[in-house]
Amino acid sequence: MALEKAVITNLDTNDEIPVLFNPKEYVIEKKTPWSEMNVFGLDSPPVQFTMGERKRLTMELFFDTSEEKTDVREHTNKIENLMMVNAQEHRPPILRFSWGNLSFECVLEDLVQRFTLFTNDGTPLRAILKVVFKEYATAAAQLSNTRRESADHTKRMVIREGESISSIAAREYNDPGKWRVIAEANHIEDPENVKPGTIVELPPLY
Repeated sequence: MALEKAVITNLDTNDEIPVLFNPKEYVIEKKTPWSEMNVFGLDSPPVQFTMGERKRLTMELFFDTSEEKTDVREHTNKIENLMMVNAQEHRPPILRFSWGNLSFECVLEDLVQRFTLFTNDGTPLRAILKVVFKEYATAAAQLSNTRRESADHTKRMVIREGESISSIAAREYNDPGKWRVIAEANHIEDPENVKPGTIVELPPLY
């Protein structure tokens, strides 16, 4: 039984673009960056998680109109248009790539078009498009699906330049007012005067 056609849906307009030939493979990439803290007197700097990066879905799409002898750009231009700014939204469209049980809400971040077959007058008949889709999710959706509290264990982190107890509380507990919890747990008398490089504990919230 043949696998169903992959489809790229423009979620702004609900227009669907069926992929001419299904990709041979796809790659999903996810990175979790850690930053090094500048703490004097240590042999190696401690690392601290900052924020996650979005997933990337990479593949090659194949287009061939050599039998019909028509311009293959009639198909590839539809993909290129997914990177154009929507006049009403002031941004390129939000997309969904669907294939089998894969459903990936995303934007088209990178596109490389390679044309490999032509008619005598130079009309392209075959193209290979390398596409990189970047995962899309609003901040509100992520916050509603992610528990930001450290519910069952105590965390330790190094205060960076420009950070405050309240900014850490906002990031870790999703509530800047929870700075008192951090201050009390670390016996901080002056929360407005905590030096960069200070190691603080973030207790769980119950």
